[in-house]
Amino acid sequence: MYVFRDRVEAGARLGERLARLSLEDPVVLGLPRGGVPVAAQVARRLSAPLDVIVVRKLGVPSQPELAMGAIGEGGTRVLDERIVRAAGVGPSLLAQVEDRERAVLEGRVTRLRSGRPGIDLTGRTAVIVDDGIATGATARVACLVARALGARWVVVAVPVGPPHVEERLPEADLVVCLERPWRFRAVGAAYDDFEPTSDDEVTRILAEPTSEHLPPDPDDGGALRSHTSQGPDH
Repeated sequence: MYVFRDRVEAGARLGERLARLSLEDPVVLGLPRGGVPVAAQVARRLSAPLDVIVVRKLGVPSQPELAMGAIGEGGTRVLDERIVRAAGVGPSLLAQVEDRERAVLEGRVTRLRSGRPGIDLTGRTAVIVDDGIATGATARVACLVARALGARWVVVAVPVGPPHVEERLPEADLVVCLERPWRFRAVGAAYDDFEPTSDDEVTRILAEPTSEHLPPDPDDGGALRSHTSQGPDH
């Protein structure tokens, strides 16, 4: 049985939960594509800026589905040295794979943001949002990329995920997950409407005025107008 009507409702509920945490200087980062409509609602509730965080897997050339690392913006790269060594991938071949994937990544980032620069994460709280967590692989890499881009604290926030989802995301300082079905099957099972999100929709959402410049919802009660520091031990 579904839990959320759609990504907009899921994002609104997730935003309500996050608003109780008084996160310091947050930037909300949606994982394309399905995470962006959720992230937009979170950003509005937190009165925070909204952006995307795009990552690309670096697949072993002989086994493209096996990730030997991943890349993000700003030249960030995360490698699994164990897999690189086991697969016998030398520096030259690794560079070829990275160059190919970076061209795809940069093209997608430019398209989604319509050429606008990304928001500087230096010293800020990165709130990485997706429409749900299954394996957690993409979110793990996104955490590492956000930290490499200067984020002081990294939060992963999702409407739904498996039980003990924190164990799948050791790179995050905090994981917020609203629903954790004991018999977790798939992210889409938690939604009544789980239609794919298009690049055009992501571009449209990101082109709207950032949430920090929007008037607050009348039901917000003025919450989170000031932020207090929260450390990793919360």
